[in-house]
Amino acid sequence: MEFLDYLVVAAFFLLIAAIGVVAVRKIHGSGDYFVGGGKIPWWLGGISHHVSGHSGVVFVAFAAVAYQYGFTLYVWWAGSIVIACVVGAFCFAPRWARLRIALSIESPTEYLALRYNVPTQQLMAWCGVLLKLLDVGSKWASIGILLHGFTGMSVAAGIWISGGVSLFYITVGGMWADLYTDFLQFLVQAVAGLVLFVAVLQHLGGVSSIWTVWDRLPPGHGDFFHGPYTPVFLAGYIAAAMLSYNGGTWNLAARYIGAPSADSARNAALLSGALYLVWPLFLFFPVWAAPLLLPNLADPTQAYVLLTRQYLPAGLVGLVLASMFAATMSMTTSDTNAVSSVITRDILPVISRRFRELDQRQSLRLARLCTLLFTFLTLLVGIEAERFGGVIGLVISWFLALIGPASVPMLFGLLPAYRHAGSAAAIASILAGIGAFVLTTHALELSQGLRMLSPIATSLAVFSAIAWLNRNRPLRPAVAELMRGLAAPPGPEENCASGLPKRS
Repeated sequence: MEFLDYLVVAAFFLLIAAIGVVAVRKIHGSGDYFVGGGKIPWWLGGISHHVSGHSGVVFVAFAAVAYQYGFTLYVWWAGSIVIACVVGAFCFAPRWARLRIALSIESPTEYLALRYNVPTQQLMAWCGVLLKLLDVGSKWASIGILLHGFTGMSVAAGIWISGGVSLFYITVGGMWADLYTDFLQFLVQAVAGLVLFVAVLQHLGGVSSIWTVWDRLPPGHGDFFHGPYTPVFLAGYIAAAMLSYNGGTWNLAARYIGAPSADSARNAALLSGALYLVWPLFLFFPVWAAPLLLPNLADPTQAYVLLTRQYLPAGLVGLVLASMFAATMSMTTSDTNAVSSVITRDILPVISRRFRELDQRQSLRLARLCTLLFTFLTLLVGIEAERFGGVIGLVISWFLALIGPASVPMLFGLLPAYRHAGSAAAIASILAGIGAFVLTTHALELSQGLRMLSPIATSLAVFSAIAWLNRNRPLRPAVAELMRGLAAPPGPEENCASGLPKRS
């Protein structure tokens, strides 16, 4: 990179830090810190949900898939998320908002103590925290790889630098800092991505190359399914995305929890889905064309980096790097904020009585400490990413395979059809899913798609079976009221949440 590129990146970091300082003014307690005080506008929530749902992994691991296998990436990645967002807009997003309105929840696992019991809540909370260690660690590893490709610095140094910047603004600014930086990241990524898109089009011969380039690419690059990315893999990814983007990934649930109404949460989900439908087509076209522009790459994970360095002038290279930084920091910091809410609200109060009677300001101080410590641990995982199979191994082999056992009871427990699934169903489904993961990872020779789908399918099958077997058992009154309130039709929130038991 040239001096102007470094200047652009430095300006971006200063702006991010300034956002953290500005956001502090909106933080008066843990409710503001974790869920924006329930005042997140639908358009900001939708944009934040979109950009918090992808990170530097997109520009590293997924760019390598686009380079090697072509259009199939859009089908199984973006297509799956679009389906997940549309389904979630009508099944899950409104229910998250209603939970906060009635129960004053500040974390996605907080309602589980009422829905099941405290031991079940603790099992799911701890599973989720451990899972996010791997997930967030993969994001730091990806930004370290990107920095290495742009600047030549070591991967570990890149991880520590990006983590240090993130630690500052998320620790002080919480959810509002996250939302504002998400919006900035959206603007920066849009400008940088469109500039590279136009530059590649000009080199290929103009707008017509959008259609003609596929005939010049290697065979199969224009197909919906190519290489290991089969219809079975698509089914597995849809299942994982359905859970992840509707709340299994806690930071995405927080966008819905912080919505002022059920309708606002629904609109945020639909906006996020619309962005996933359109934007990846512009973002990945340069990488789909890269086999013509950068043939025979020894390391396909460097495809996006090399395209940027070759086709963009000084200054714009720095802008693209800033957009990659923003993408990673957006997802990692929002994840950290969500995990901190679970530790602060759900885990520590069970471990020690001293954490149970904290006021909003005391809870805020604890939240910032938890955020700091958890982020540090994820940086260590990022540095050791190769021990888990690299970035793509962390994302697909670990995170996506384990998302089912960790989130099936949390999400499907919101639905009336599963109202008879109690704590036994939740715990059995988690253990069965983890068992399926161990079996398919270490004992059976299965395709990547089946390895990803098996734990999710196993967890859902066990959860559904026990719910059906218990269908004639009476519900606890609190659970019955909870399910009636969550199933309320859209309308004014005082009506939507009237059936839910109020939190003292």
